[in-house]
Amino acid sequence: MPREAARTAPPRIAIIGCGFAGIGMAIRLMRMGLGTFTIYEAGADVGGTWRENTYPGAACDIPSHLYSFSFEPNPFWSRTFASQQEILAYLKHCANKYGLTPFIRFNARVEAATFDDDALIWRLELVANGIREIVEADVVIAANGLLSRPALPRIAGIERFAGKLFHSACWDHDYALEGKRVAVVGTGASAVQFVPRIQPRVARLSVFQRTPPWIMPRRDRAISERAKKLFRAFPFTQRLVRYGLYWQHEVRALGFVVNPKLMKRPMAFSLGYLARRVKDPVLRAKLTPDYQLGCKRVLLSSDYYPALSQPNADLVTTPIREIVADGIVTEDGKHHAVDAIICGTGFKVNDAGAPFPVTGVDGADLDRLWRCEGPQAYLGASIAGFPNFFMITGPNTGLGHNSMVYMIESHIRYVADCLRTLQRHRVRTMEVRHEAQCAFNERLQLALRRSVWQTGCRSWYLSESGKNTALWPGFTFSFRRLTRRVRTRDYRFL
Repeated sequence: MPREAARTAPPRIAIIGCGFAGIGMAIRLMRMGLGTFTIYEAGADVGGTWRENTYPGAACDIPSHLYSFSFEPNPFWSRTFASQQEILAYLKHCANKYGLTPFIRFNARVEAATFDDDALIWRLELVANGIREIVEADVVIAANGLLSRPALPRIAGIERFAGKLFHSACWDHDYALEGKRVAVVGTGASAVQFVPRIQPRVARLSVFQRTPPWIMPRRDRAISERAKKLFRAFPFTQRLVRYGLYWQHEVRALGFVVNPKLMKRPMAFSLGYLARRVKDPVLRAKLTPDYQLGCKRVLLSSDYYPALSQPNADLVTTPIREIVADGIVTEDGKHHAVDAIICGTGFKVNDAGAPFPVTGVDGADLDRLWRCEGPQAYLGASIAGFPNFFMITGPNTGLGHNSMVYMIESHIRYVADCLRTLQRHRVRTMEVRHEAQCAFNERLQLALRRSVWQTGCRSWYLSESGKNTALWPGFTFSFRRLTRRVRTRDYRFL
């Protein structure tokens, strides 16, 4: 394409992923009058993680009124904490309302992205409905999210297991759990939701725990019809509720990133809750964390402790030695015979490398860079050496205290301003300067040192080397301020 023509023609934009980030970005582009985009979705429908995670009890641990787009409130939420089904229905509603379906290519998995240094364009390798093809784009927006790659545990002999084994993010609903001896490996956010649902169904439940999580009660309730009518009749009332919920959660950042000593009162509350819900002193001791609250993800549940207290449930804290054909062997030599193993072991985040092969300027390999140095970006959005390649909720933009949808919207606004900057400057590409990216990450890692996440526990927030490349070490409103406008001096343009 001639350089002069490219300066005036709208950019061809490729959005990868159709969850909250992809849908929100597409809606923003529509509002900007940029209809020259295509969403490439590997699945057969919209929804992202909320389409994929269908395990029993799947739900959000952020209140419904806060876990939604600010521009598209939903007065019909049925409960304080929305279920997976409701969130998926909400995302489908957003895609339909804003007319996104014609712009989405379903069953189109992006296998690789390569930047052409001469033509100044990106070439994406797709596998669409089993057919491999190449498409071109001027701008690539990776909106496939942090929690998109399930992580199976690295346990010796896992491939030898002769029974049923699956990850909670790939739940096998065709497998009948009734009457089975079931092992659950992992006690994270997914496990505390599905364990109470499967415990009454199975003959025997063995939960293998490496580290006990801090758990707070999940104060879930049905939202009354009266409240729904009020929200529909007077939308500002729902905005007030959202505003209150935002600040109720945002103030918690004080304990996470400003002064971890502020976690003492929540820790006492959580231990009191554990004591009330678990009367057996041996089980309670196994469930008592020995690290600071917030160092690992704080979980919400009002039925996990009661489920583990049932006669058919057993909490195993002895480390796993290996998996054999008919069960699990722990370090003490005990053989736990099971028919099925469910892995609630989270997702690949810190040491996973790039989400797919991405090749930038002069053959720069994003996967290789990230595996050597750990994932990093400028404001979690731009990466030196990869022009016109933007991420939504990239490295160090995860949260431990508030709604990720707020961070997603901040990134959407930032990427939109990047696109406006390209048009305003009448240039083909923009690439963050290496020195700007390094300076940003040095400040970020310095801030992380005083956070609760660096107080000594082992979590998915940290890489094998102990570096935190997952979370934002500050308030969400400070991130919104940083991403409000593009600092052109931090970029180079062609």
